[in-house]
Amino acid sequence: MKKLTVFLTFLGLVVITAAMAWSGFDSVLHAVLRIGMGGFVAVVCCQLVVNGVLGLAWHAAFPEIGYLKLLGARMVRDAAATCLPFSQVGGMVVGIRATCSGHGLHPTRSGRQVELPEATCANLVDITTEVMGQVAFVLLAVACLVVHQRSSPFVLPVVIGAAFLMVGVSGFIWTQRHGGNIFRRFGGAITRNIASQWHDNLQAGADHMQERLEAAWNRPWHIARSAAYHLVGWLGSAGILWLTAHFLGASLTFADAVAVEGVTCAIMSMGFLVPGSLGVQEGAYMALGHAFGIEPSVALGLSLLRRGREIIIGIPVLLAWQIMEMRSLRTAGRTEKAAAPVASPTMEDKSIG
Repeated sequence: MKKLTVFLTFLGLVVITAAMAWSGFDSVLHAVLRIGMGGFVAVVCCQLVVNGVLGLAWHAAFPEIGYLKLLGARMVRDAAATCLPFSQVGGMVVGIRATCSGHGLHPTRSGRQVELPEATCANLVDITTEVMGQVAFVLLAVACLVVHQRSSPFVLPVVIGAAFLMVGVSGFIWTQRHGGNIFRRFGGAITRNIASQWHDNLQAGADHMQERLEAAWNRPWHIARSAAYHLVGWLGSAGILWLTAHFLGASLTFADAVAVEGVTCAIMSMGFLVPGSLGVQEGAYMALGHAFGIEPSVALGLSLLRRGREIIIGIPVLLAWQIMEMRSLRTAGRTEKAAAPVASPTMEDKSIG
């Protein structure tokens, strides 16, 4: 898996370099610099607003966990997926770690511990509701694309991809709701060679997480609100694309931006194993930009500026999270030392005394 990740990362960088060489390095640089410092700051601020909406989406599904806690964990998860050489799966693992108490950017509202099963459940449900909102966004994007260009070659593949995405989401939801029963039925055969203590701990952890998942999915109104907030967040990302295109001088309506962003997100979802969607995002922007009359250098500039705002936000978030990780580990170490029993003096020590 590590070799595949390295290979895909290298291949993505090669694709980006080749695209820039084909479009002309000077043309791409000129397109990127056209936004100006003020325009780039405005785009970054808009992205922060969208992040706030994504935090609301997560909090809608899990109101018992503090909003700032979930917002911080969400930003850490996104930063790991976009700024580090991880796939989306690796970003989720970091997100689970950040959701646990003492590892996020803010403590829980009630000050209680967020254990690993609850953190895993919260991330799984949030990703699922995000994909639910993404499916609606992709279908809306296809509609906008058909209105603009009915003969577009992207329509049929994206519709098929959205159908597979809906089937996958349905299966993912079913697995979350019934996975515990499957594990109880077949888990014994898998874990029978494990030590009894580990077997019991694994079984207890699986049961605990299954209870959390069932409790989350038994609140359909919360799930629906979370998916609706995620749809608003996807529309916000299309708005950022429209604003960026406006700064670069490209003639793109909001409906066109929805089409470009939605189809691009669908293509990026298919290439989820590629770290940071390197090359996949650039190719999608350039192909869709051509369909909407956008110059290749400007389309590539839109993709690079998107990566730029992700890095500007993601790197400080990861640094802040690492600082809090170190502080939490140091505090835990001091607590363990303070709780350690003091050794009583031996007979030899007493005789010396």
